[in-house]
Amino acid sequence: MTLNISVEPSKHQLVDLVGRYRSDVLASLVVFLVALPLCIGIAVASGVTPEAAIITAIVGGLVTGMMPGSSLQVSGPAAGLAVLVFDAVQTHGTATLGMIVLGSGVLQILMGLARLGKWFQAMASSVVAGMLAGIGLLIILGQAYALADRKAPGDAVHNLIGLPALLQGASGDPAARGALLLGVCGLVVIAFWGRAPKALRVVPGPLAAVLVVAALAAFLHADVRMLSVGVLLDAVHLPTAESAGALMSPAVLGTMLVFALIGSAESLFGATAVDRMHNGPKTRYNKELLAQGTGNVVSGFLGGIPLTAVVVRSAANVHAGARTKLSRVLHGVWMLAFAVLAPGVLRLVPITVLAAILVFSGWKLLNPRQVPQLWRHDRGEAAVLIVTTCAILATDLLEGVVIGLVAALFKLAWQMSRLTATRGLASGGGVELVFGGSATFLTVPKLQAALDAVRDDVVHLDMTSLTHLDRTCHGVVDDWARQRGKEGAKVTTALPPGAHRNLRNDGVH
Repeated sequence: MTLNISVEPSKHQLVDLVGRYRSDVLASLVVFLVALPLCIGIAVASGVTPEAAIITAIVGGLVTGMMPGSSLQVSGPAAGLAVLVFDAVQTHGTATLGMIVLGSGVLQILMGLARLGKWFQAMASSVVAGMLAGIGLLIILGQAYALADRKAPGDAVHNLIGLPALLQGASGDPAARGALLLGVCGLVVIAFWGRAPKALRVVPGPLAAVLVVAALAAFLHADVRMLSVGVLLDAVHLPTAESAGALMSPAVLGTMLVFALIGSAESLFGATAVDRMHNGPKTRYNKELLAQGTGNVVSGFLGGIPLTAVVVRSAANVHAGARTKLSRVLHGVWMLAFAVLAPGVLRLVPITVLAAILVFSGWKLLNPRQVPQLWRHDRGEAAVLIVTTCAILATDLLEGVVIGLVAALFKLAWQMSRLTATRGLASGGGVELVFGGSATFLTVPKLQAALDAVRDDVVHLDMTSLTHLDRTCHGVVDDWARQRGKEGAKVTTALPPGAHRNLRNDGVH
């Protein structure tokens, strides 16, 4: 008897294998092309060298990308943290920034080990939307000046106040006017790239804007600032005793905590959004915290800037057909290869087009259309969103989010304090008092007043429509019913489904 055993994979298996990896490879190239101009723009906005952002992107792909947590989220420098990084660089210096990033990564790892990942889901959607809108507004106000090759005056309020002077100054300065026109051209390319022929749309919009504006600047010999890029290895700054000593400063520790909280929130909030885009494995939040923390530890150790999971790159990854984490790892490989083999290409990129990319990203985060839509649906939620955004603009990101959370709690307390009482005739005779809303200790005065206004001998209390009935209000109703019972009145009650019966079991007093 002859036994033939074939160890070669079947034709169908090979096709499936090639098809699977082909989609991930193509997706990784798309993400790389999207991430490259964003990284450089974020570096400029953060006040650090482009190489520092590229190091962070490489770490996001090769380190965070390999770890469990989320399969399709792509990590790297985030526009949302650019404002915080810029402030940290101005306050503590570039050397200390690496230690701050490293320390924030350690905090994220500790949060992951303590299984705090799920707590980041306990955030009002209006506060999250307000935080993203505030970040977008900060980016727009800061990068509007970079569009004209000008330096921003300072904080968000001063940047806002200085916009008229910026336009006036740019109109009288040929160099600033040229930079602004090129930047606006980049914005137009990005905004309308979705309407370009399908063959051209293989190139992502941000990269197309860079190519168009760089070509125009070269053709017109425009007097604009160009990107300055050095050798990648020269940008690696390992921790020193001096930089480690800065961790004793309360201000540095506070910045580290802010980076950890905001970075974690942005990553995990983004994970929820990305999970809705695909049908694959969903994010494991605690493991994702560990992955983000490990990435920040490595990035900070090498002198990079904070990394988070970035929705823009993650969405590009999903829409490009990625199936596994291989795509995000390969995007880090392409980033490393480009930085080593072709850094000179980046020196042909005008600063103004990078500002245009960030302004467009900021506009997408701001998403002004959401306010009127939310206002029609829930004015309270819209108010919380506006309060959060304005607070971030007036203070800073962390304080603004805290103020937003307080506003959300006030909104919740207001909703919990709403109680309606409608008086009518009961079907079996007598008076019926129908309650709606929520009956909590905050509504006791209104509840008591509604009960005391009823002096009839036959009363039915219909509380089945209440969204909540707490023990305090139970006691108020019970005391009132007993007192009326002593006066000879007959009181019946109908409680909400599932409510604990603190009243008499038969509901009659």
